[in-house]
Formats: sequence, C-alpha cells, structure tokens
Amino acid sequence: MNVHATIDSSFPTERELVIERVFDAPREKVYRAWTEPKLVKQWFVPRPWTISGAALDVRPGGQSQIVMRDPDGNDHPNEGIYLEVVPNRRLVFTDAFTDAWAPSQKPFMLAIVTFEDVGKDGSGGTHYTARVRHWSAEDREAHEKMGFHEGWGQCADQLGELLKTI
Repeated sequence: MNVHATIDSSFPTERELVIERVFDAPREKVYRAWTEPKLVKQWFVPRPWTISGAALDVRPGGQSQIVMRDPDGNDHPNEGIYLEVVPNRRLVFTDAFTDAWAPSQKPFMLAIVTFEDVGKDGSGGTHYTARVRHWSAEDREAHEKMGFHEGWGQCADQLGELLKTI
C-alpha cells in the first residue's frame, strides 16, 4: 500500500488548498528551485515582493527561514520546519514549529509539495503539486481570501520562468 497516497487522499478538502502545474523541466530542477536559497529568492513571492533572506536546512527537522519583503520595504519573516524530505520527489514542511522544534505562536499550515515525472521517463516534464493544509476550515478560508490562488499561482508561474534558465 502507498502510504503517501492514503495520507494525501484522506484529508478533508474544506481545510486544503491546491496548486498544480506541469513544467517542461525534470524533477531535479524543480526540486533545486525549492531547496537552493539563491533560486528560492528568484521566484518564491509574487512580484513586486522580493525575498530579502533565505536560509534552508533541507532535512527532516531542519529549519526554513524565508524573509519576504513587501514593496514598501517591510520584512515579513516566515519560519518553519521540514518534516519530510525525499530528494527530487517530495517536501513536507510546516509553520507549526520554528527553531529546534519550538512551537510557533500561531500555526497556520502544513505544505506538501510533490514532483512527479510526466511520461514514463520524465521526458514530458514534471507534474508539480503544492498542497496546503490548514488547522481549521477558517484558516483555509482566511488563506484563500488572502489570495492563495493568485499568489501561489503567480509564484508557480515565476517558478516556471526560472526553470527555463537553470
């Protein structure tokens, strides 16, 4: 039995938001864009926002620190922990914890990002899915109203642009 398929399909949809794309790039490149700070800084927030800092310890229990900068120059730090890392296939992370498994003040989401071959040998590119799970239906609704589909969608488009250059 595929444990990931069971876990992924049994979560209540009223607490989940999903973005999917097919990129004309191998899984390895898409994974690199998610795990190398210099690449993350190029696509991870919708323009005109930028990333002013990115530190990624990509391993289970490793910390993620990404600082988003709004157009007015204000920094918005985002900290989290990687729960699962399967190179070139899957990343699972959450903002429920910060450095050294310290609980965050307001846990909001858990993200499952997957990279799957399109075609038998991956020659058709990568099917990319970003699945964001929330602690409550209210958190999901708030995230959607904040512009989840537009923002994460724009970031996915920016990721697609970047993949053409690396």
